[in-house]
Amino acid sequence: MIHSGLTITELDTIVCGQLIASGVQEKVNHVINNHQINNTYPETYLSHLLYKKNWIDTVQWHYEDIIRDPKINPDKGMDIKRKIDKSNQDRTEMVEYIDSYFFNKYSNVIPKENASINSESPAWALDRLSILVLKIYHMDEEYRREGAGEEHKKSCKIKLDILIEQRKDLGDAIDLLLNDIATGEKKMKVYKQMKMYNDESLNPILYKKNDREEK
Repeated sequence: MIHSGLTITELDTIVCGQLIASGVQEKVNHVINNHQINNTYPETYLSHLLYKKNWIDTVQWHYEDIIRDPKINPDKGMDIKRKIDKSNQDRTEMVEYIDSYFFNKYSNVIPKENASINSESPAWALDRLSILVLKIYHMDEEYRREGAGEEHKKSCKIKLDILIEQRKDLGDAIDLLLNDIATGEKKMKVYKQMKMYNDESLNPILYKKNDREEK
């Protein structure tokens, strides 16, 4: 049980989003055709933020698959690379939104005098859980893939069992962290990532280009 009130099974459903219910080709088509997110969770709910965050992860997963095609058209590859950059920026912003949700949720909690700060915030731990669930889904696909050799399936099954164990351990750790914040054992802070590469005023390649164009 995640301390926010979500069980791991419920979180799996949110994490994988509606793409997980589709076949592989349908999911790739969602990426290529830029289908819009269909978030049916109320905007004031944590599940709304999680769904949006996990939609980003799911779409980016397939971007990462596509761009590794050794025969990809260079123009298409650059387009996908820019989409991945944008997706990473959106992902980071969503993590910060989710951390802000928890910060507001526990804002009335007075931390104990010896309260510590966790090296990883709740939302970044949920980010890891999101990716982990996607790994489990796709490793299970590979384990069950028709036409795959027995050695491939055996290897995938071993990895799948490890991933499932990691999911339980991470879920328990997130639950403990949120409980510690709720009881004042740990302090909650929201740290911004301060991404620089997409900022025209901070990326030297971008601002030098702009300076040249102005001249």
